Amino acid sequence: MIGDPINRIDGRLKITGAARYTGDNTFPNLAWGVIVQSTIGHGSISAMDTVAAAAAPGVIAILTPDNAPRLPRGGEAGVNPPSGRKLSLLQTKDVRYNGEPIALVIAESFEQASHAAALVRVTYRALAPVAELDAALHSARPVTDRILGRIPPSYRRGDVDAGLAAAHARVSAVYRTPLETHNAMEPHATIASWDGDDLLLLDSTQYVFGVKRFVAKTLGVDEARVRVVAKFTGGAFGSKGSPWSHVLLAAMAARQVHRPVKVVLSRRQMFGLVGGRPWTVQELSLGAAAGGKLTAIRHIATTSTSAFEDWVEPSTLQTRMLYAVPALETSQKLVSLNVGTPTFNRGPGESSGTFALESALDELAEQLGMDPIALRQANYAETDPESGHPWSSKSLRECYQLGAERFGWARRQRPRQLADGDTLIGMGVASATYPTRRSPASALARLQDDGTILVQAATHELGTGTYTVMSQIAAEALGVPVDRVHFELGDTLYPENPISAGSMTAASTGSAVHAAAMALKDRITQLGGNPTDAAAARDLIARAGGTLEARGDSRSGDEEQHFSMHAFGAVFCEVRVDRDLGQIKVSRLLGAYGVGRVLNAKTARSQLMGGIVYGLGMALTERTAVDGRTGRYMNADLAEYLVPVNADVPEIDILFADEHDDKVNPIGVKGIGEIGTTGVAASVANAVYNATGIRVRDLPISIDTLLLHEPRERRG
Repeated sequence: MIGDPINRIDGRLKITGAARYTGDNTFPNLAWGVIVQSTIGHGSISAMDTVAAAAAPGVIAILTPDNAPRLPRGGEAGVNPPSGRKLSLLQTKDVRYNGEPIALVIAESFEQASHAAALVRVTYRALAPVAELDAALHSARPVTDRILGRIPPSYRRGDVDAGLAAAHARVSAVYRTPLETHNAMEPHATIASWDGDDLLLLDSTQYVFGVKRFVAKTLGVDEARVRVVAKFTGGAFGSKGSPWSHVLLAAMAARQVHRPVKVVLSRRQMFGLVGGRPWTVQELSLGAAAGGKLTAIRHIATTSTSAFEDWVEPSTLQTRMLYAVPALETSQKLVSLNVGTPTFNRGPGESSGTFALESALDELAEQLGMDPIALRQANYAETDPESGHPWSSKSLRECYQLGAERFGWARRQRPRQLADGDTLIGMGVASATYPTRRSPASALARLQDDGTILVQAATHELGTGTYTVMSQIAAEALGVPVDRVHFELGDTLYPENPISAGSMTAASTGSAVHAAAMALKDRITQLGGNPTDAAAARDLIARAGGTLEARGDSRSGDEEQHFSMHAFGAVFCEVRVDRDLGQIKVSRLLGAYGVGRVLNAKTARSQLMGGIVYGLGMALTERTAVDGRTGRYMNADLAEYLVPVNADVPEIDILFADEHDDKVNPIGVKGIGEIGTTGVAASVANAVYNATGIRVRDLPISIDTLLLHEPRERRG
């Protein structure tokens, strides 16, 4: 069953509207909460007038810093990211960014709560915010703590200065990526309901157990009394990996008014309150010998964070391991700003980092007069140059070859040489990579009276096909058809699983599901039965004492001490640029990937296509604009925050290298949620250079950028 391109098990529910996302649910006597946001970027609240709002129709209560329940430790849960963040829970009158939650209106309906929220009047003691990265680069400070508690923020091998000095060709440039906002189709939403001291949370999340722990610690309640449910999450991309302020505010409000409370963020409230990809300024210096062998790389990444919490976008990690270079130095810096705290965004670190690294390599290839793929091949890392470990598997050479052949890379010309009338045509390529990790996970498999197999694991369906691939894994292990497996997820009553992020779900939960199914198969066999014999289920269950089930647990062993585990790929892009107007049209995209065992050919292809489209947005359209004077997010809607639509997306071709990896995890899979985004922005930028001769180092690439940099002799 594994690998078969079967349709999504939950597909019909989604296209008919029967799949209930968090905001679709309701409770008896449900009230609505609407957040009131600050309108300054820095300062404090001197007064808040809620008289008119409290008198508005349907208003039940208004929580403000003056009357909100006092929380243990001032609302600081003591849980490190990604399990928990520093939130805005009405425990103080300080304002740290424009749009920060400063009150919550609870009313009988969403419309009544929204109306009353608009009537709240606030007086501030305003201070000047610092809300743009360039204005604060002078205050950048080195990152010294380990990133996410485990990754050293800096790294060095060899003598970089000597390597650069000895180089035949050198590139030294600065690459910039903007603040980006996730903008999943489903906004963040939470419903909180108390039954005595027991709290039920329906939440749009990537991590039900993370929400459970963080909420319990923040509120000071017994963790065993908190249950979190998320049956469907309508897109997340990292922003729903940790609980944000609205989750706790919903729980606080529900306890205060003794009624269930639903809080659904507006599209505008998706900007700032729930994270985003931070700004990056990346300084790259590369040197190479005449034949293309790299002699040294220096990569310094400066990224933005909020004024109240450090969040590091690790944009230098791929530089440490992707190419064989004897001298290398990477480091990270942070700049604190009056903006919301950043968070994971698809391919966090590697997406922004590969834009810089793979663009710089393209520039180096141009200086050397080498084909960009040939330069990458000349510096192919046969083992991990950072750890010295062999790869568990690596198919990057095959990805270059497969992609180049299918894409027609041999037809590529020198910059500005290929045209179709007034349209310049260019091709670009970039490497893609993302680490393969897994975390402890558990699953339960149970034989039912009707012969079906119930499998449960507290993982998540984010639109990636989790219901389907987990059913396939269980079905293959048991030797039964997929339609005999019923997979349940998204509930802390089920066996614990990790966050669905970092491309870990297939490796972590999938390995646990496989273990549970195999254990159940063994139990059935021990009882003299056969999993394929559905008719014998009742008799087998009776022989087992009334319940026939097995639990499977999975965790990484010592393989990480002996092998380096990454997914790899190559992204090819063709662009067509209007010679006079600078309009850019991406006409073709191709991704070739080595990702271990493919669980479902259809959903895997869809995942990688989605990642490529995400990278296309990074390259050409996405930028969160912040007013430096006020700290206000200026384009906080989908009319002005531009994401790729169907008309922007060309045909996307996906190829898989035939890769078998018996070391990475028991089922041989590598996650694919992130790698599809890495490398895309660089491949587009490199194609734009090949078409126009203009090197763009700031994202997104726009018409005005090309026109501004058009050489004077080429202007009309």
